[in-house]
Amino acid sequence: MMKRKQLKRVVCIGGGTGTFVGLRGLKQYPLSLSAIVTMSDSGGSNRRIRDEFGLLPTSDIRQCLVALSDENGGIGLLRKLFMYRFEKGQGIAGMTFGNLFMAALTDIVGSQEEAIRQTGKVLRIKGAVIPVTLSETNLFATYEDGHVVTEEHLIDEPVHDGTLQIVDAYLKPKAIPNQEALAAIASADMIVLGPGDLYTSLLPNLLVSEIPKALKKTKATIVYVMNLMTKYGQTYNFTAADHMHTLEKIVGKTIDVVLINTRALSQKALSIYAKYKEARVMDDLPLDSYYRVVKAPLISNTLYAKSSSDALIRSLIRHDSDKLALALFDIMERSTT
Repeated sequence: MMKRKQLKRVVCIGGGTGTFVGLRGLKQYPLSLSAIVTMSDSGGSNRRIRDEFGLLPTSDIRQCLVALSDENGGIGLLRKLFMYRFEKGQGIAGMTFGNLFMAALTDIVGSQEEAIRQTGKVLRIKGAVIPVTLSETNLFATYEDGHVVTEEHLIDEPVHDGTLQIVDAYLKPKAIPNQEALAAIASADMIVLGPGDLYTSLLPNLLVSEIPKALKKTKATIVYVMNLMTKYGQTYNFTAADHMHTLEKIVGKTIDVVLINTRALSQKALSIYAKYKEARVMDDLPLDSYYRVVKAPLISNTLYAKSSSDALIRSLIRHDSDKLALALFDIMERSTT
């Protein structure tokens, strides 16, 4: 009897729309997928989930579950339902059905961790979605003028001068790593960091104790997907090299490959972003660095709009799921053969 070939293990670390895009494309390939997801979000419906239900934030978890879900048959309708955001109704406007579903399921099964697993079964996901921590924690950022911002959503959508640079970021209280996350990193063949906002989607994972150490010990190929745009309040005027320098301060020189987009953005998209003091990330990566630079056209043709009831600013342009997944799969094939 022939032995079944073991699937390559790919772990995506991040949160939000960027990780959703990557997972949705990668699930089309013969891979064993895991998503390690940030748990410090404090904005939008997550604030209400934390304050009114006493739960850890669920929006990033929900997006990853939907990204990995079966897109065939009746599950397609369930996927839409989990992403549905109520636009009216006192006390419910702005909330998503998926977040409310998981809050109710937590009450039924007795733990949020088990509710995530059971939601995965309902959606018939291909892979696993793992909270980076089960600790209640918040993201703090210290800016170059010395002032400290104490919650993630205030970093994401600043009320202060967003041109100031962040000089330090940390979690408080200290977050204890989820052992499932550490095990996934240790057994991975490839680890994908991003795409997603540097300080509010990616770094909250890397700031959890033991996660940087696990990345330094793993034998997996580590790929960083460079962001398409700068972010006012986080990475104002950042170049690609600035992003790498920030990551190096936390995880050292562990990144093996940097994947960066080459396709030009439309003038319409650039002008919209310019209103928010954001711009395309300039590629100034050195050719003689310790990491390999892979360049490919990765941008989606679609300009995305957000729900009118959504309190948060969302990305207008995104990576294309299929193009990003193809590039990542090619990197893995070249790195592991």
